[in-house]
Amino acid sequence: MTHRLEPLLNPSSLAVIGASERHGTPGREIINNLLAGGFQGPLYAVNPRYGEIAGLPCHPTLADLPEPVEQVYIAVGDAHVESALEQAINHGARAVVIICSLAPDGSEPPLMERVRARARQAGILLMGGNTMGYYNFSRGTWACAFDTRDNHVGGGITLITHSGAGMSGLIDCDERLDCNLAVSTGQELDVRMDEYLDYALEQGETRVVGLFMETARSPEGLRNALRKARDRKIPVVVLKVGRTEFSARLAESHSGAMAGRDDAFQALFDRYGVIRVSDMDEFTTALIMFNQPHPVAPGALVSLHDSGGERQLLVDLADEMDIPLATLSTETTARLEHILDPGLPAVNPLDAWSAGGPGYHRIMEDCMAALMSDPGAAFGAVIHDRAPNSKIYDDYFDYLRKGHAASGKPAFLVANRQGTGSDPAVVEATREGFPVLDGLRPFLAGVRALTNFRDFHVRAADPAPVADELTVARWQRKLNNLTGKASELTTLHLLGDFGVPACQPTACDNEQAVLDAASEVGYPLVLKTAKPGVVHKSDVGGVCLNIANEHELRQAYGRMVHTLGPQVIVMPMVKETGVEMALGMVNDEQFGPLVMLGFGGRDIESSGKVRFLMPPFGPETAKRAVESLEGSKRLGAWRGRAAVDVNAFCQAAANFSAMVHALASEISELDANPIIVHTAGCIAVDGFMSVTGDDYETCGESELQVATRDKTADS
Repeated sequence: MTHRLEPLLNPSSLAVIGASERHGTPGREIINNLLAGGFQGPLYAVNPRYGEIAGLPCHPTLADLPEPVEQVYIAVGDAHVESALEQAINHGARAVVIICSLAPDGSEPPLMERVRARARQAGILLMGGNTMGYYNFSRGTWACAFDTRDNHVGGGITLITHSGAGMSGLIDCDERLDCNLAVSTGQELDVRMDEYLDYALEQGETRVVGLFMETARSPEGLRNALRKARDRKIPVVVLKVGRTEFSARLAESHSGAMAGRDDAFQALFDRYGVIRVSDMDEFTTALIMFNQPHPVAPGALVSLHDSGGERQLLVDLADEMDIPLATLSTETTARLEHILDPGLPAVNPLDAWSAGGPGYHRIMEDCMAALMSDPGAAFGAVIHDRAPNSKIYDDYFDYLRKGHAASGKPAFLVANRQGTGSDPAVVEATREGFPVLDGLRPFLAGVRALTNFRDFHVRAADPAPVADELTVARWQRKLNNLTGKASELTTLHLLGDFGVPACQPTACDNEQAVLDAASEVGYPLVLKTAKPGVVHKSDVGGVCLNIANEHELRQAYGRMVHTLGPQVIVMPMVKETGVEMALGMVNDEQFGPLVMLGFGGRDIESSGKVRFLMPPFGPETAKRAVESLEGSKRLGAWRGRAAVDVNAFCQAAANFSAMVHALASEISELDANPIIVHTAGCIAVDGFMSVTGDDYETCGESELQVATRDKTADS
């Protein structure tokens, strides 16, 4: 079945409105590129000022062409773009590319909106505005309006970017990036990044897709495309900008889009196994590494060096970046000891530098073969410095080939720093399937990318719990009768009903009710204010802990009545000590409900100590998130204290996610903090919730009214 974007990305015929004889102009560069790429279909120049451009006949208007064309490339300024678009629509074109910026022109509606509306009304596919165009290298359509190198070769990488300069800066400056398709999406007035991604996933030559992303203009479309990539096991590498508030504001002014909440994007990427990188070096390196054809085996990295100091540098960086290094088997160690010069330890990473002699290179080859044949090796790297003038010794490639031939595993040649230069051997080896890479940090980030992608796809199924339908229906009725901040009482009862262990408080509004509740709960106990609108109770003296007897309880209640009123809750004091964790829920405006899990108390505001996941998810997914938290080691045995029950917390998190998934329409925000995780389980001792509605400041019901109404409804 033909993809709907074929007329836009693989047109059978093309005309350029605004084609020009002036070198360096977009109207001339697009003609030059289409000719250089060997565009196979009919190609026409359109400009009333010329009779011929670059050997092509030039026509005054589209109406003067001898035949209809499928795509019209509009290379004119803002002042003329509407008339050019109208020409294309009247001509019967199926797709247009608009490169101009469509800046605000002082009229209403703005130019951008007028162009969008007219294209949609006509049902014509539109790329842009403010785009550099696209390259379909696999089909010979170089439809970019800016200069490019003349030696592009089609390959397995698809590059889709919100940054036009980012597209050119990558594919024009590094010949190792062999793309089948590269697209500068521009303002996405019509066709969006997720649609280009869907198209790329349908192309048989696509091995990996790189997204330089500012925002998601169709969150659901992006979800669907990433799901398709996951199901087809095609890696997607994302460089997402707009992580900081300032960067997000720049993204908004740059592309007319609002950069989404970064936590939500990260949760989306985690859900579908998307590989996220931090900068252009990591982005490029990961794309090159994924484009090599050899599958990644189980295990970790092995590496061959000719320097003890640089070998130690790799060890330090791998530890800093949490990149595992393979531990060699007894058999491999014995094999290496037989090969190496005396005094060189047979370990990974391996410094195999010999005193020299005619057999030196044979020693390095044999060592690489032994390393990569080890059952714990997933892939291997030869990490050597460049030769003079940034060249590469031919022997290094022999090491790669010998290691791969012995194991079938991927092998990489890595420089300790930038310095590949323009050596043609670099490009040849990379295209042969042995990528040549620059810099240890980007390479190690690529190692992490390959292993994370591998592990994501071999992971055992982790089914999410499913919330009980009757419980969901009952709570939907309750929550639909509330607005604003729901009571702590309601929140804790909600958690308990959905399988999140929680203290079950009793609501009271007079001293006798407090004493009666205490007799049921037992001492020690906790007394909290239930005054409507008070969220952070401890900040206003609304929490009394560890009340030991009736006398202390009367005194505490008297003080609380005086300052905060008679409405309180009574709950048992949790006797177990442990680690404070937290679960939370927010509704992201683009991607819907997100579950937060991490350390509780004051740590909840610390970077690296919380993670966000898309619900629902299973307990193993929760456990991986917990293990990734900064400081997660303190959940194990710590300073004489036994390890806490992390599995209980992860099961509670999974149950929480099922609740959030079921009640996302009724809840806008929920916080269960802290959850005490102890050696034999976990229990939530505090929480608040914002119910969907117009009033998010106060609750219109008292704790006692809520409790009374809930009991009536339950009965």
